[in-house]
Amino acid sequence: MDKELNSTLDDIDNATDNTSEQQNTSNNWQRISPIALIYFVLMFIKNIFGNFIYVAPALLIGYNKIAEDPSFWLPFIYGLSALLGLASLLSYYFFQYRLTNQQIEIRSGVFAKKYVNLPFSRIQNVELTEPLYYRPFGYTCMQLDTAGSVKQEAKVVALKKSFAEQLKHEILAAHLVQSDKAESLTDDESVTNEAPVPNEDDETVLDRRNLDDLVIHGLTNNRVWIFLGGMAPFMDRISSTIGEWLMMFGINVNQYFEFEGRSGWQIASTVLSTFLIVMLIISIFSVLGSIIAFHDFKLSKIGDRYIRRSGLFTKTEVTMRLSRLQMIVRQQDWLDILLGRINLKFEQSNANFNNPNAGQLTNKIIVPSVTNKECQQLMLDAYPDNQLKNTKFKRVHPRLLIRNIFLFLLPITSVVAWVLIEHDKIEGLYYLGSGTAFIGFLMVMRYLRWGYAKDDNFIYVRQGVLGVDYLTFPIYKVQQTSFKQSWFLKRKQLCSIEFVLAAGAVNVPYLPQEDGLELINSSLYEVEESKRNWM
Repeated sequence: MDKELNSTLDDIDNATDNTSEQQNTSNNWQRISPIALIYFVLMFIKNIFGNFIYVAPALLIGYNKIAEDPSFWLPFIYGLSALLGLASLLSYYFFQYRLTNQQIEIRSGVFAKKYVNLPFSRIQNVELTEPLYYRPFGYTCMQLDTAGSVKQEAKVVALKKSFAEQLKHEILAAHLVQSDKAESLTDDESVTNEAPVPNEDDETVLDRRNLDDLVIHGLTNNRVWIFLGGMAPFMDRISSTIGEWLMMFGINVNQYFEFEGRSGWQIASTVLSTFLIVMLIISIFSVLGSIIAFHDFKLSKIGDRYIRRSGLFTKTEVTMRLSRLQMIVRQQDWLDILLGRINLKFEQSNANFNNPNAGQLTNKIIVPSVTNKECQQLMLDAYPDNQLKNTKFKRVHPRLLIRNIFLFLLPITSVVAWVLIEHDKIEGLYYLGSGTAFIGFLMVMRYLRWGYAKDDNFIYVRQGVLGVDYLTFPIYKVQQTSFKQSWFLKRKQLCSIEFVLAAGAVNVPYLPQEDGLELINSSLYEVEESKRNWM
C-alpha cells in the first residue's frame, strides 16, 4: 500500500501544472502561490482587531483625533500598512511544504520558526476552505488535524483546488487503511488485503438547509448583541453621525425623545417603537450572518465520514470521521422551542479549540434549525442505540435552587436595598424588586432544566435556562471522572460529578450521592470492560 500511495502522489504531481504549490518532485520543498499574500494580510488584520477589547480605547481616541486633524495620522496609517505588507511578504517567503513517504512537512514562521511533520495515517480531519478572494483563481486552504495536541495541526494556506482534493483523498485513504489494519490485526496474523477506499460516488446526502431554515436560524440564534457590545465605545459618535445624516432629509430624531409635556402612553409608545426598530435591525443583521455562514449547507456521509459543506463568501468543507464523534448536543433557545426547531451539534475533540493559530478548523459540525423529525433521524444515524427520545430524566436536588437564592440572590439584594434606602432613593426599590424577581425566575428555570439519565450505552444530560440543551455521549468515550463533595454536600448526602471527554467536560450538580457514585462507577467499568478506542 505504501508503494501505491507513493505512486499515486507521483501521479498527482505529474498531473498538476507548473505552479509553485504543485509538486515537481515529492522530495523538494515547495512554496505556496503568491496569492497567499492576501491571506496573510487579512490574517494579520484579523489578529489585530480580534483583540478588540484591548484596542477599543485606542481606536476611540484615534477616531476622535482623526476627525479633528486627519492629516496628522496619515504617517501612522502608512506605517501600519507598510508593516502589514512586510510581515505578509516575510510570512509568505518563509512558508514551505513538501510531501514525502506518505507524510506532509511544513516550515513556517519569521522569527519564531515552526516545523510540523504529519504522517497521513495520523491525520483525522481534513478541512478545505475557499475564501472569496481565492475562488476566481481556483485556490483553497487545507487544514489538517490529528485530534491530538494543538502542536500537531497544520495548514497549507494556498493550494490549487484540484491538487488539494486529490491530496485529501490520498490522506483519507491512508488513514482508513491504517485504521482497518489496526482493528483487524491479531497476535498470529497480519492483514494482507487492502481495505476498500470509499468512492465519492457513494456519498449520501443526509441533510440540506433551505433559505427559510437559515432565516429562522438567524432569528432564533441572534448573536448581534455581542457585536453591539463591542461597539459601545463608539455609540455616541455613531448616533451623532446618524442624527446628522437624517437631518439632511428633514428628520429630527431628537424631537422624538423630548418627553417633557407628553403623556405616559406617548412616552411608552416612543420607547416601544424605538425598541422594535432596533430589534428589527439586529434581526436583519443576524439573518444575514446566518445566510453567509450556512449558505448552500449540505451534510453528507461517505463510509464512516461525515462531510459538511457551507458558506456564501468563504466556502468551507469539513470532514469528520464517525469514530471521532464524542458527543451530540441537541440545542434549543426559547424561540426555537416556540417554532419547533433544533440546532444539532456533532462535537469532536477540542484540542485546537483554545489555540489562536488553529485557523478555521472547527471542533464541531452544526446542523442549524432542523425539525424534530430531522433531528431524530440524524441522531439515529450517528448513534443508532440512543434512547434520548424516550428517556426520563432525574431532576437535581432542590437544594441547588435554595443555595442560589439564599446564598447569592437575597444577600446581594439586601445590600443594594440598604444602599438605596440610606441614600433616600426609594424609587429605586421598585426597579430592584423587578430585577430580583426576574433573576429569581431565571434561577428557578435553571434548576428545573437540570436533569440526568443513563442507559446501557449512553449518558444523557439536560440543562438550560429559558432554552434547553440535551447532551448525549457514549459511556466508553469518557476519559476521566470527578466526584466533588463539599462539607455541606456531604452532610446532605449530595454531590456534584463531572465527566471529561475529548470534546470537553460535562457537569451535573447537586445529585444524590448514591446516584453520583453509581454513574461514575458504572462508567469507569464500561470503559475498562469495553476497551474501545475513543477515537
